[in-house]
Amino acid sequence: MRVFFRVDASLAIGTGHVMRCLTLAQALVAEGAKCEFICREHSGHMIEAIRSRGFSVRALSIGTRRINEKEAEPKTAHSAWLDSSWQEDAEQTRREIEYTAIDWLVVDHYALDRRWEEAVTPGGCRLLVIDDLADREHACDLLLDQNLGRLPMDYAPLVQPTCRCLIGPKYALLRPEFAQMREASLARRAAPRVQHLLVTLGGVDKDNSTLAVLAALQQCALPEDCTINVVMGVNAPWLNEVKDHAAKMPWATEVAVNVTNMAQRMCEADLAIGAAGSTSWERCCLGLPSVTVVLAENQRPVGRALQAVGASILIGLTEDIKHRLPDAYRAISGPEKLKGISDAAAATTDGNGVERLCFEMMGDGNERRDG
Repeated sequence: MRVFFRVDASLAIGTGHVMRCLTLAQALVAEGAKCEFICREHSGHMIEAIRSRGFSVRALSIGTRRINEKEAEPKTAHSAWLDSSWQEDAEQTRREIEYTAIDWLVVDHYALDRRWEEAVTPGGCRLLVIDDLADREHACDLLLDQNLGRLPMDYAPLVQPTCRCLIGPKYALLRPEFAQMREASLARRAAPRVQHLLVTLGGVDKDNSTLAVLAALQQCALPEDCTINVVMGVNAPWLNEVKDHAAKMPWATEVAVNVTNMAQRMCEADLAIGAAGSTSWERCCLGLPSVTVVLAENQRPVGRALQAVGASILIGLTEDIKHRLPDAYRAISGPEKLKGISDAAAATTDGNGVERLCFEMMGDGNERRDG
């Protein structure tokens, strides 16, 4: 089976879309598939990171021509993420795949919709759309929205009746190590306390939320023996400032970049402060209690849904961190509260979503399973 992924990363988009597509691609390769990526060379792209994992990437250049406003209408809410018109992107993508037999085209991009999908998807090729927004039409065979609180009916007017929709954190695209470490992580939370704190606010963190968190933590009554582990991406524009601040923290504070052992770090953490994005499901799988921050408007529903089921405490936007984090820490740091949040988080996903999606893609489409 041959699969192409159309996905981007940038300082505006972040890294999460590419990371979850890499997770799916690696799982498909393990099943014998061949996977390639098509990515635009935005500032903050992850093309070399994808290649370092053994995948071929066909790069789309930036600024080939000025976007014609009339041509680009009607726009999607995230059209600016494309840095071209959808027609130009479709033309460039078609050129990359037109002489290749493809079984699946996977699209994970908020700027693309039914128009692009109908223009690009070759005959005989099936289309998987990975989405979080339910705000535009799609011409796909399979659609995945891994977010808590999303319902199949949200996509009913946006896809064809023949489209199979996989909805909810049951299908969250997590790397295998999260499911593998789930049992051990849940076991160590039987008698919770805050000794190891994890701060992870996206691979880019363009608004410098991490520095705001570190500053606010200095107003919290953390234990003297507490350790703080900060995880950031190499393209994070405020990385050096965060490192400088970390060196002055009253608790031992490590700043790690481009880590490959996130599951281990989450397993060892007692409390996380993280973005309400795709890493929410990693924390939930491991039962890691968390305080969540909304880094983009599309994360707000996830943050609210997690709080509604007791799986996290939502403190709001970056500008809210200074005032709300100390109160959130006081509310969450007791053993009973930590255990309650851990149990609620663990109930949202078991970490086997990528296995379920691979079954849908590798099978003939006639057999279904719910496990």
